Amino acid sequence: MANLPLQRGMWLRHQNHVYQVMDFNERHTGKQRPTVHVALRDIRDGRPVDRTLDDLLPIEEVEHETRQMQYLYARGDRFVFMDSETFEEHEIELGQLLGRQAFLNEGGQYRVVVLEGKPLSVEIDDIVTLRVDITAPPEHGVGAASNITKEAVLENKLEIRVPLFIKSGDVIRVDTRTKSYAGKDHG
Repeated sequence: MANLPLQRGMWLRHQNHVYQVMDFNERHTGKQRPTVHVALRDIRDGRPVDRTLDDLLPIEEVEHETRQMQYLYARGDRFVFMDSETFEEHEIELGQLLGRQAFLNEGGQYRVVVLEGKPLSVEIDDIVTLRVDITAPPEHGVGAASNITKEAVLENKLEIRVPLFIKSGDVIRVDTRTKSYAGKDHG
């Protein structure tokens, strides 16, 4: 697989869509020449796509950049960010946040991926720390004896399940991909 025109993480255009190369590997089937299978992720919606290298040729690499932007406010299904260098405002649609909009904090600084001058997505950490606003008393726990949890409402109004020992005011770590408890913050 020497001298392949692919690299993990690179962006390319295929059939008027922009994809990120997640992985690729060579497969041998009998006496036929090896086939390179490429795992892609659609930049617009995060959907995984598989193609062969032959399908993708010629490779058209797409340049993109990451800019620091401040989250200002939500306007319906659009989220307004301000470029920290140019002070220009940009709107990002709900679908571009891949379900992580609950983790945006007004005034917070975020890395925004910009493609061809337009904001495409917002990089939100996989694990964030949030304060527990309200949590149920321990008798509202649900689950097996070794894994009993209760409801909690976080400072961003997200409702998740937490272990019984978590109380209102505690700062916890939350996985933004699954919207689930990821541990108590000891920092």
